[in-house]
Amino acid sequence: MQEEDRQAEEPTTRPSKLERLEQEGDIAADYLEEFLDIADLDGDLDMDVEGDRASVSIVGADLSQLVGRDGEVLDALQELTRLAVYRETGERSRLMLDVSGHRAARREALVALAERLIADVKSSGERVELEPMTSFERKVIHDAVADAGLTSESEGAEPKRYVVVLPE
Repeated sequence: MQEEDRQAEEPTTRPSKLERLEQEGDIAADYLEEFLDIADLDGDLDMDVEGDRASVSIVGADLSQLVGRDGEVLDALQELTRLAVYRETGERSRLMLDVSGHRAARREALVALAERLIADVKSSGERVELEPMTSFERKVIHDAVADAGLTSESEGAEPKRYVVVLPE
């Protein structure tokens, strides 16, 4: 019996969620390595699975051009990487890309902001509206607010969508 016949007879099992997320990370890393080569940039790739999404970080020398103003280039590169994963897997990816710790630092700053706002809302009993943010930034705020036992919602339309923190 030939190998192809044997494989056709064996039932195929869908990979576990962790295996699918690791595959997303591998595809993303391959895409990003090629991108860095084309752009003639030095960077090392770190892959991980954080919660329910694959995460890839590019670390190295000065990669600020891959972050851009307010992370705009990073957001675009993340979307391109997600498209590369989609092309290979046929499934939408929620992959998170970070460059030189930009998102990690931004997350810390946003959590600190959320903590101040939560305290303000609890003491005043009034809702607080934030400045427009990216979807990543809004998610960080929403998570921090939910962890504190309050409610938040997003209002407005892209690109001016913003978070409102509501009193209890």
